Amino acid sequence: MNYRALLLSIAAGLFAAGQGAVPSAPGAGSYQKWLDEEVVYIITPLEREVFSKLQSNRERDLFIEAFWKHRESADRGAGQSFRTEHYKRIAYANRYYGRTSPLPGWRTDRGRMFIILGEPISVVKYDTKADVYPTEVWFYQNKERLGLPAGFYLVFFQERGVGDYKLYSPAKDGPLALMTNSFGDAADSTRAYRALREISPELAEVSMSLIPGESSSGLGRPTLSSDILLKEIEESPRRQVEETYARKFLEFKDIVDVEYSANYLDSDALVKVLRDPGGLYFVHYAIEPARLSVEQAGDKFATTLKINGNVTEPGGRLIYQFDKTASISMTAEQVRGASRTKFDFHDMFPLIAGTYKVSILVKNEASKEFTSLERSLVIPGRTPAIQMTSPVLAYKTAKAEEGAKRLKPFRLGAVQLYCQPNRAFARAETLAAGFQLWGLNAAQKEGGRIRYVVSRDGQTVREKERALGEYAAFPEIIEEFALNEFVPAHYVLAVSVLLEGKEVVTAKEEFDVSQQSALPRPWFYSKILPDISDPVYDATVGDQLANAGRFAEALAAWEQSLKINPNQPDLRKKIEALNLKK
Repeated sequence: MNYRALLLSIAAGLFAAGQGAVPSAPGAGSYQKWLDEEVVYIITPLEREVFSKLQSNRERDLFIEAFWKHRESADRGAGQSFRTEHYKRIAYANRYYGRTSPLPGWRTDRGRMFIILGEPISVVKYDTKADVYPTEVWFYQNKERLGLPAGFYLVFFQERGVGDYKLYSPAKDGPLALMTNSFGDAADSTRAYRALREISPELAEVSMSLIPGESSSGLGRPTLSSDILLKEIEESPRRQVEETYARKFLEFKDIVDVEYSANYLDSDALVKVLRDPGGLYFVHYAIEPARLSVEQAGDKFATTLKINGNVTEPGGRLIYQFDKTASISMTAEQVRGASRTKFDFHDMFPLIAGTYKVSILVKNEASKEFTSLERSLVIPGRTPAIQMTSPVLAYKTAKAEEGAKRLKPFRLGAVQLYCQPNRAFARAETLAAGFQLWGLNAAQKEGGRIRYVVSRDGQTVREKERALGEYAAFPEIIEEFALNEFVPAHYVLAVSVLLEGKEVVTAKEEFDVSQQSALPRPWFYSKILPDISDPVYDATVGDQLANAGRFAEALAAWEQSLKINPNQPDLRKKIEALNLKK
């Protein structure tokens, strides 16, 4: 393999991440022309809505770039981009299908279908038969990727022998519409079909159904499946697009750099809240982008991820903001292994009690791509009420190294949970559910029980109970489930705390059991945080409390941080400024 000057994309196959600019659209003209003429058949309602909200030509140009990038298709052949092919189809439609119509070719029925589907496998013309109006039958194959049948026909005809060719509907038009007035006395589709069959058996069959082998001439009426097919063809270009990029473009166009704004990547994400024994809550999160691109530097392959996080209250007040970097470097051997799996970025941060919106932006400096995570979450207060954290579902667990005090995402006490946002498991794996239980007194710990119920489609498929006293690491609890007897399906795990036989708190999580015997698991980059005794946590909590307007609590937290580490001049300035406000 030649690794020189390569830009590799991990988990989507290794391919160039820094491609050249897409050629300008021929005759693109005004933005309104682009919207209402050039992409009218392929743009989704959401994309149209987003485009209408853009405020400048620069934003519109960037959106158009993103629009085409999210339509590139590997099956169009080397050097043939989706954009290039699309404009070739428009040019062909305008040249050949506007001749018999007052409309430009792209607005005709034949032009529209040609732009959506491309060139047919074959075209049969019926324009020399006196008993049949001028008719064309197009045949298509290999359009399954668009969600269409393996083979199908389209029929176009000149209604009453004049004007432009109209798209034929077996149910709405029927075979009588294809024949001249000499057969106008055919009272129903069966008689019309029989009359047309005398003229052209092939055309008669297609007149009843556009799908080969589905003719229902014996039933006396055309099939409705043909009209469903026509609707699916019209919708097929829009069904192929993941619209998330458009919404993200609108949301982040004023935040991310220009060079990133057209390069949104889809991603899966997982967010969980766990509590430190001292009472400080941490938000643990995982982001799994559709791919990770790295760039070669000598004999290494590397990139840098820039992570920006914002935590806001429902009213929009900023409570916490952070910026981090993750420098990733791999050898060629590591790249080859990573190319077959996903990449997960794991991180965590402390957060005070409250209700929030969390927004995290991840930018890849190698490919100039970005992805994001948004979640609404609640951090509970330190109340005596019984609290159970949402279960983390892991496909593997491992004991932390002896004496390891630094904090790591998705570590539960002394056990590291290996989890993935999609929460999918193979039947050969063991599912581990890890959670924390707080607020129980000694008697409740002694007599309490945990009930686990796994259900599918509302029906219980597995249930078990265990006494709280059986969990030696309490309040950290981990329970395992062998999945070898689970059929591939979607499941819900409900975990309940029972006191004196009554449920007092319940938490649920969903997961899937795959048909695959083994699942490729991701490789991780986890941010490791200092030990919980580090003064950085008191300083961070103080900042959050100050932003929330809780100045007395903020001052106490900052002073505690200074007590542990007096050498924090910036923190001293914050305290002085806060004292001056009193």
